[in-house]
Amino acid sequence: MNIINGKEIAAELRMQLKEKVEKLKEKNIHIGLAVIIVGDNPASRIYVNNKKKACAEVGIESFEYALPAETTQEELINLIEKLNNDKKVNGILVQLPVPKHIDDKAVINAISVKKDVDGFSHNNMGKLATGDYGLLPCTPAGIIYMLKHEGIQIAGKHCVVIGRSNIVGKPVSLLMLDENATVTICHSKTPNLKYHTLQADIIISAVGHAKLVTADMVKKGAVIVDVGMNKDENGKLCGDVDFENVAPKCSYITPVPGGVGPMTIAMLLNNTVKTCEQEN
Repeated sequence: MNIINGKEIAAELRMQLKEKVEKLKEKNIHIGLAVIIVGDNPASRIYVNNKKKACAEVGIESFEYALPAETTQEELINLIEKLNNDKKVNGILVQLPVPKHIDDKAVINAISVKKDVDGFSHNNMGKLATGDYGLLPCTPAGIIYMLKHEGIQIAGKHCVVIGRSNIVGKPVSLLMLDENATVTICHSKTPNLKYHTLQADIIISAVGHAKLVTADMVKKGAVIVDVGMNKDENGKLCGDVDFENVAPKCSYITPVPGGVGPMTIAMLLNNTVKTCEQEN
């Protein structure tokens, strides 16, 4: 059994990005990422701080816009329009969730398709669905990057994705299809989840349900990617997979924490560098 160390893979990718950023700076090209946070969600604040720290590490300038919770949708979209036209800004990210009175879809689709480093806009999602990639959603892109980094074969394999969100489940299914896997998508209304997972060569779980995937649901030698972030009965961070009991059956498995999480931020930086390179 091999544990896929997302921390190490992400650190390696950040080093490569740092070199790219330095080469761009030599040509007097500077990269900027605008991060917008609305309200004071403590989890969002942690994510934003981590993103800013990662930007600093690779030499990307980050511009933070911390807006009060009562900010109107119109005010937020006006700010996005301003950043769309700002030459210093290569990527724009709105930290989700936004307060309930704001329509997150309208906000995300207001971001210029060239600066949508989260890859969530309808335009970039449409490109993903047709295989004509624009900017890819960070977590799904990070998953593919990890699998390839470990030399895991995807083509011809049966992949079961648990979860159908627009952030992970749907886009990662499309990416796996594009890598020539046979893909089954399961969700809360799927009867007999175990029937499907037992046939899987690769299982990607992204539902946010602690220890949903147990050892009796996994065939020997399967590859497990755990995207869940949950707390167990002792308040300890855990994934969707019962790691302790499932790991011995796997050929490869991602831990929580230290698996998919670090890759998400690394792919955000990757997207930001990509937008700058495309523009120049």
